[in-house]
Amino acid sequence: MSHARLTRWLLALPMGLLALATIYPLLFTGNVAMKTRREYVLDRFSVADAVRFDNVTGAWSSVGMGRYFLNSVIVVTAAVVLLLLLGSMAGFALSQIRFRGSSVLFLGCLAALFVPFQVIMVPLARVMADTGLIDTYAGLVLAYVAQFLPFTVFLMTSYYRTVAPEIIDAARIDGNTLYGVYRRIMLPIGAPALLSVGILNALFCWNDVLIALLMMPSAEHRTLMVGVTALRGQYSADIPTFAAGVLIAAAPVLLLYLFLQRQIADGVTAGATKG
Repeated sequence: MSHARLTRWLLALPMGLLALATIYPLLFTGNVAMKTRREYVLDRFSVADAVRFDNVTGAWSSVGMGRYFLNSVIVVTAAVVLLLLLGSMAGFALSQIRFRGSSVLFLGCLAALFVPFQVIMVPLARVMADTGLIDTYAGLVLAYVAQFLPFTVFLMTSYYRTVAPEIIDAARIDGNTLYGVYRRIMLPIGAPALLSVGILNALFCWNDVLIALLMMPSAEHRTLMVGVTALRGQYSADIPTFAAGVLIAAAPVLLLYLFLQRQIADGVTAGATKG
């Protein structure tokens, strides 16, 4: 075996094991969701006898998953739009406009990335309760914006720093205001980064459980990820139905990864290279 071939095998083996470790939980959950409760109790690791979707339909109708799905769509859409708007504006200002304190503001956003949500959870909940935003769409949207805005600002600032200053100067000479430069120049140039960051933020918000559970305590306003937990009782659990609920909640994320994986990868490296 040649040296190049051996190297490829040494790289492919751990990557294959990693892929298997990633795919197996999804396959296991899908297999459990196809079983009856009796099949699961008798042998949880065996292959389902038949492909059946009774558990999926039961999970969707039993605890109001349709309502939870709509709640998630509303909250995630509003949060992502606000994050992209504020993040792109802040990224443009911090990367292309020279003003006193811009470096300190950028370092502040960078430092905020290292603050876990658990540290600000109690103060945030008290502020939201005092302002009457607990158990409202607006409260959860603002909580998501507060949590994920530093990440958005960091990536957009890094991306906009790759834009040549001469482009901004030429636009100003043509008579554009700062808002005109942002709308006509920076937004079109930053479209690839905005798409990537928007996808990442949508995934973060959709997969969140802790913030949604804190901001939306009532059953009516639960998001989909929180609503899945209602399928599991305190003293008993229908595991196949619970697995079906997990599949329902994960399906939009899986489809997003499947069709937009390149944009997701670009978002992780946004602003890392020039040119």
